[in-house]
Amino acid sequence: MSAIAQVLAAQGARVVGSDRNYDRGMHVDMFNDLKAQGIVLAAQDGASVTAEVDELVVSSAVEPSIPDVASAQRLGIPIRKRAELLAELFNQGNGIAVGGTSGKSTVTGMIGHILHATGKAPTVVSGGKMRNFCDRPNLGNALCGAGPIVIEADESDGTIALYDPKVSVLTNISFDHKPLDELVPLFTDYCGRASLAAVVNADCEVTMSASDGTNRVTFGIEREADVRGKSCRAHAGGMDFSVDGLAVSIPVPGLHNMSNALAAFAACLQEDVSIEDAAGAMRSFKGIARRLEVLGEAGGVTVIDDFAHNPDKVGAALSAIKAFEGRVHVVFQPHGFGPTRMLRDGLVDAFVSGLGDDDCVWMPEIFYAGGTADQSISSSHLISDIQHRGVDARFVADRDTLGGEVAGAAQPGDRIVVMGARDDSLTDFGNGILERLRSGG
Repeated sequence: MSAIAQVLAAQGARVVGSDRNYDRGMHVDMFNDLKAQGIVLAAQDGASVTAEVDELVVSSAVEPSIPDVASAQRLGIPIRKRAELLAELFNQGNGIAVGGTSGKSTVTGMIGHILHATGKAPTVVSGGKMRNFCDRPNLGNALCGAGPIVIEADESDGTIALYDPKVSVLTNISFDHKPLDELVPLFTDYCGRASLAAVVNADCEVTMSASDGTNRVTFGIEREADVRGKSCRAHAGGMDFSVDGLAVSIPVPGLHNMSNALAAFAACLQEDVSIEDAAGAMRSFKGIARRLEVLGEAGGVTVIDDFAHNPDKVGAALSAIKAFEGRVHVVFQPHGFGPTRMLRDGLVDAFVSGLGDDDCVWMPEIFYAGGTADQSISSSHLISDIQHRGVDARFVADRDTLGGEVAGAAQPGDRIVVMGARDDSLTDFGNGILERLRSGG
């Protein structure tokens, strides 16, 4: 919501916004930065929705019972979903949409950075904080230019069907918010709507199947592709590899980020940006917040913040981290009782296969955002599953207590990785562990 608000404000619209966390006095800096961009913040009590409002835009997470919605209904003000407004901004013939189960925010940020660095003046709407564009008061999840528009297209609620891209990027398809038999038709339709090309992952069989019959451009590492990365080498500063004999270096770790960069290169080719120019731009890419973001180091222990919350993301993050020596403590906060129940087996498999004998998984209780969810599953069930398969795993229900215990268990040379999604306070939690390490307690 905040990304679209910033784009609309930059285009000259009057934007008024409400958020329950604003009413609670949370995330003060973020809300102050929105105000500094000319966006008016109001209490979520319905009073700001007046006859002067042209329409009310709500996210999929907003309950229809909130006072703002009631005011709009009483006054006959049109109500639209966030994705419907984004589709209106996007569907003007010159858009790049980035979809897929994993890597959307990173690929969106990479494409945006490359197009910006090569003078294409893109507008970007991202689900993640692009660290190249987070100079205050900008939040980093939006960029407003006069050129092509690049968006992260979400499949979790089916709204990906609203977008008509010039270029459809499809990173991968795996079980996450929806089962595969529901995802594949969504992504098949999405690829088919690309007016120029579908940029798809040759290493993902499901992705290739979903894009069969379309005008597609492929990227990959393991299989033949139009844009293929070879001779990869991981190092402390990121990844080195080659594309058609061109030496490429990206300042972010992991094979998954190499694949993400190849996707971005293939997409930018459709905007007449050569791979050589794209690779040059990527040397200054700062990454996406909470994607293997190093928060700091204290006492020889490195604290890393990551958005991983499904089996594929957990596996990719652990693969990148375990490429280097050192014990790993993973603090994983499952999000939502329904998603945790659905992903339980896959998450357990990811931790068991991704960690070694000296590593440890820590979990607080499941993050609960409210509602009437069936709460019959607990993080303790996942911990028990992991323990039974021979990996050190510990359940500490209270997150603050867990933070103290993991800081006390870490030794010089260890990495502590905070993983999870939806909860905006996880980065603060990671910084809190870092402070405990610095203070010795």
